Amino acid sequence: MKIGVIMGGISSEREVSMKTGQEMINHLDRSCYEVVPIVIEHQEDLITQVQQAGIDCALLALHGQYGEDGTVQGALATLGIPYTGSGVLASSLCMNKQLSKMLLKAAGVHTPAGLFWQGVDDYDSQAVEQLGYPVIVKPNTGGSSIGVQLVQNEKELLPAVQEAFRLGQAILIESYMKGTELTCAIIDGEVLPIIGIRSAHSEWFDYKAKYEDGGAEEKVIQLPPVTQQRVREAALTSYRLLECKVYARVDMILCQDIPYVLEVNTLPGMTAGSLFPKSAAAAGMTVTQLLDRIIASSLHERKQEIFLMK
Repeated sequence: MKIGVIMGGISSEREVSMKTGQEMINHLDRSCYEVVPIVIEHQEDLITQVQQAGIDCALLALHGQYGEDGTVQGALATLGIPYTGSGVLASSLCMNKQLSKMLLKAAGVHTPAGLFWQGVDDYDSQAVEQLGYPVIVKPNTGGSSIGVQLVQNEKELLPAVQEAFRLGQAILIESYMKGTELTCAIIDGEVLPIIGIRSAHSEWFDYKAKYEDGGAEEKVIQLPPVTQQRVREAALTSYRLLECKVYARVDMILCQDIPYVLEVNTLPGMTAGSLFPKSAAAAGMTVTQLLDRIIASSLHERKQEIFLMK
């Protein structure tokens, strides 16, 4: 099978995407696949490069805008090329944090309280004061903690808001919840071992903690049975409600034994230090086995989608 590993892209997460793609290339079983790296530099590159490569399946290593937001998925579906991970709807919903939070809240899933601003004109320091400092300021789209800042007071608020708007057209300001950071990797509706995260240099799991060696301690966490069940249920409810398919990662904060969902990642990182492969390893899966499963499950999912369309 000819597999095209699509990576790079135009988002702020391009560097992480390149690392994810290279890690996938390193671990794909060459006895099963002919591997073709496809590096996207501009939006218009995708269709031409994919058609020229003549691939049987697109293994998506993209993150952020034009990669994880449903646009690439839609383009590949139009070309009739199977791709890995969730479909167009789930990809788009999960990329938009405000929309996904609204759906999760309606279903009874806990998420941090917050404000949604669609422009600098929405700036309202009194509303943030009422929410209560400290707060987390972040772009409404994107990931890898890029543009996300912990704000302790009003003096720090405006610069953080301006930086977040530089990266996106809308932003979220959420209550900072002090607790245990968790991530739940899910594949085919199965929750893999839950990873607990503790940053070595900051109060929360920021970009530096995620991608610098020794930036964080990440390990399978043992929770009391009742708490573990709550975490698993919150993760699965989020996964199903947002119509995720094949695999995803649900990030949350455990505060006073209640899990608060922060976001759902439909194309979680697969770098050497990423959380999803660590969770899979704890379940006894190598990266090669994980990629095999993602590809096989994605091909089945795309066939089901085509069947339903007919």
